[in-house]
Amino acid sequence: MLARIMVLTNAVRGECKTIYISINIDEMVINVTSRGLTKSDESLVQLLINAGLKKNLAKTLVYLRKREETTSVEIETATSLRQPEVSIAMQDLRRRKWVAKRDIKKQGKGRPVHSYRLSVQFEEIVATIESELRKKIEKIEWEIEQLHGLSK
Repeated sequence: MLARIMVLTNAVRGECKTIYISINIDEMVINVTSRGLTKSDESLVQLLINAGLKKNLAKTLVYLRKREETTSVEIETATSLRQPEVSIAMQDLRRRKWVAKRDIKKQGKGRPVHSYRLSVQFEEIVATIESELRKKIEKIEWEIEQLHGLSK
């Protein structure tokens, strides 16, 4: 199956150019959504949110999973989060000891640049989240047992 896409470029400046892109769907799947997270990444973000993580934390964590090391500006661009949202997410991730921060030497004046990377394997983070969820389930099951016991 062949798909054709028409793209208009530079429409803002009035220099409208039309580009046609043909993609053979049988051989290749394009799987990119907003700015750098794939549909698979977005699904993982949603699962992390369902597990109790905040949206900004989940987006940041999923992006970090894909990168060896990155800066907050790259995270902002890829996840469509604003600078304060990324900063708050990073503080939380560092508090949980899931992310390590490194200062990057910058020439001249200005704010320092930091790079971030996961300090533990993503699988270990998932295991921690799973453990927290299982504790919640156990508590709920205990409370249900108590309800049944007291309602007799």
